[in-house]
Formats: sequence, structure tokens, C-alpha cells
Amino acid sequence: MSEYQYDLFVIGAGSGGVRACRIAASLGARVAVAEERYFGGTCVNVGCVPKKLYSYAAHYRDDIEDSAGYGWSLAADTAVRQFNWKILKDNKDKEINRLKGIYKSILDNNRVTVFEDRARLVDAHTVAVGGNTYTARYILLAVGGWPWIPDYPGSELAMDSNDVFEMEELPQSIVVVGGGYIAVEFASIFARLGTETTLVYRGEQLLRGFDSDVRQFIGTEIGKHMRLVLRDDVVELKRNNNGLKVILKSGSEIECSKLLSATGRRPLTADLGLENVNVALSDNGAIVVDDEFQTTEPGIYAVGDVIDRVALTPVALAEAQIVARKLFDNASKAMNYKNIPTAVFCHPNIATCGISEDEALAEGLEVDIYSARVKQLKHTLSGRDEFSFIKLVVDKATDRVLGAHLVAPDAGELMQGIAVAMNAGATKADFDSTIGIHPTLAEEFVTMREKRKSHE
Repeated sequence: MSEYQYDLFVIGAGSGGVRACRIAASLGARVAVAEERYFGGTCVNVGCVPKKLYSYAAHYRDDIEDSAGYGWSLAADTAVRQFNWKILKDNKDKEINRLKGIYKSILDNNRVTVFEDRARLVDAHTVAVGGNTYTARYILLAVGGWPWIPDYPGSELAMDSNDVFEMEELPQSIVVVGGGYIAVEFASIFARLGTETTLVYRGEQLLRGFDSDVRQFIGTEIGKHMRLVLRDDVVELKRNNNGLKVILKSGSEIECSKLLSATGRRPLTADLGLENVNVALSDNGAIVVDDEFQTTEPGIYAVGDVIDRVALTPVALAEAQIVARKLFDNASKAMNYKNIPTAVFCHPNIATCGISEDEALAEGLEVDIYSARVKQLKHTLSGRDEFSFIKLVVDKATDRVLGAHLVAPDAGELMQGIAVAMNAGATKADFDSTIGIHPTLAEEFVTMREKRKSHE
């Protein structure tokens, strides 16, 4: 490797990039990384971490209101009016800065050379950074994705999900456009913080790709706290005094303080120098890789959101580790994308692992379906009109649990354990033979006995 200055040059110091740097360096490789924006990438700065902090903030409204049924005399309405967005933002910023420092320390402690500048590919083994060029035997692209706003008249007036974390005050009213993770989460956050919220989505139901029963259920639950406008879309955005006027395809108009376009993210491959190498892109701009994350240019690899497989931080970490160990430890391990648990931090949360009923039927599987709609014990005294939903998709032939779906507070915390069981091959009989913890919502997973026929 002496003909190159580095054994590995990583572009992007997000979760995947930093993990690859650390593993490769620990295996003796000479490693460099270039990061032009912020250490920690999307997740730490404008994604899962700050969004979860804002979700916690929003949930306190429910806790304050629910406490009245348990004898607490704090006036819920007064407490909500006293919410201070600036305190939340300032404390969020402090935590994010702390985490960014940790990511930088990981690189420094592993003797990774850090370039805080934009990097571009010159050829398959050369990177240009800050007016200089550097050579590497291998290059890893871990540049992530970036929010995308559709082009329509006035679209420049819209915010994207990154902008939310820089807002200096809570808007009185907001229109959120989109029906995926980001849109549903932010709409829930704003609604529970007291902002008059409208969620606009062009589809029939929110959260395409999730189990159809979950999609229907969450639409009903979050619809209790915001206005849902489905089968419609924004065609124009205008200034309206100190706010905005949103024109919908249906002809309807909505006045609001802000519009958040949460209509998706795209791989951040522009101005990366890809024209200088033989790296193929898919139709949506994602980098094409093989099972070992090598691009169509030998020696250049890519992981994380830029390859558009499963856009989750733990997935990027796992992919990066596989690449680093393959290159510098001769380790061969395939990435397993089955039974990856995930959560949507709306109110209530959604968590899922494995396949949906719809996917099972599309694969031609014969499945048994177990589901339950329940009200948590907590709300017998709080009086809150909130229900939870639990569903298991079970293979008839093997009795193995193929999918688990939950809509409930802190659903992600519960689903992590279910995912372990599913990856260990748990069957419905295993669930049934497990003693439940009473009284909890979680015990519903091991007490469901009645099954229904799946849709034909």
C-alpha cells in the first residue's frame, strides 16, 4: 500500500463514515476523512437525535395533562402556554455540540487525518481537498442525503426538515407536506407543542410501506390532534401578510405561519466528482453498489443513505463495519436487511420489525394474523382518548413470527426486544409460552390467542 498516501480515504464523517474510519484505523490502516459540514452527519445534527429530543418535548404536554387524573393540581393549559421554544432549542444545540465533539474525538483518538473541507474525486484513487490532492488505495463514499423540496411556484418559501432545527420561535400555525417518517413525526411534534397543524399528503394513507392496519390506525390517532388532508398536494405557495397562503391541487387554500416540506431526501452526490470515475447511479441518484458495497469503480465503496437501501443510522454503521473489516481484516460478512427494527416517533410512536401483512401476501405466504386494539391502563384514570395497536404476522407453515407491529408510547423501546426474539427464530408458540409482565401493554404480545383470516 506504500504507493498511496492513505489506505482508506473516507468522504463524509457521519455515522457510517466515522465507524469505517475507527474500524479501519484499529486494524492498522492509514485513514483520512473529509467533512465539509458537521461531524456526526444527518442523525446527530438534523435527524434522529434532535428530532427525538423535540419529540420528548412534545410528549410532556400529554404527561402534564394526564397527571390531573392522578391527583396533580398543576393546571395543564397554563403549563402548555408557558412552553419556551428557545430553551428547548438552546439545550438541543448544547447536546448536539457535545455529540459532534465526541465524533471528532473518535477520529482524533484513532489517529485519523481530518480535513474539514469539501472533497471531490479526481480519479479512482485520488481525492482533491482544500486545493491539494491525496491518494488512497480505497475510497469510501459516506456522504448521506439531503432534503428535497418539489419545484412549484413559491416553493422557495418552504422550509425543509433541516431548517426546523434552526427556527428561533415556535410558529402559531404550520402546514406539513408529506406522508413519510419525517412528515408524520414533525406534524406530531408541532401539534403536541401547541401549533395549529395541518398535514397534507397526496396518498390515500400515511406511511407508505408500513402495514396497512398500522397506517389506518395511526391516521385515526394523530388525526385527533391535527387536521389531515389526504389525496391532495401543494401547487403554489404565496406570501400572505406575515405568513403564507398554501394553494392545494383541489383548489383549497390554507393560511399558515410556516410550511414544512417533508417530501423526501435525495442522495447527496452533486459536486462530488463522480464524472471523473466509473461510479454508476440509480434512477433516483443513489450510488449503485454490490453485496460488498463496492461501486462499479473498483476500489471505491459506498455506504449509508447515499446507496438508498435502508436509510437508518444503525444500518449505515453495520454497512461501514463490513466494508472496513473486508478491506483490512479479510473478513467476509453479508449484510442482513431482514428483521431490522425501526420506529416512527410520532404520537403515539410506531415500531415495527419484519414484514407487513401486505408483504407476506405479496410473497405468496400463508399467514395467521393476530391483532389487538387496546387502551393502556394509564388512560383509565387520565381520561385520554388514545389507543394502542399490536399486530403479529405468523407463517402458517412454520409458526415463525414474520412481522411485529406496534403503535403505542415508547414503542421503539419495546420493539427492540421483540426484534431479538425474531432474529433468534421465535415462533408464535414461543410468544404464547412466555409469561407476561402484568399490568403492561407489552404483555399483549404474549396473550393474543384469537387469529383472523388474512385478506384474500
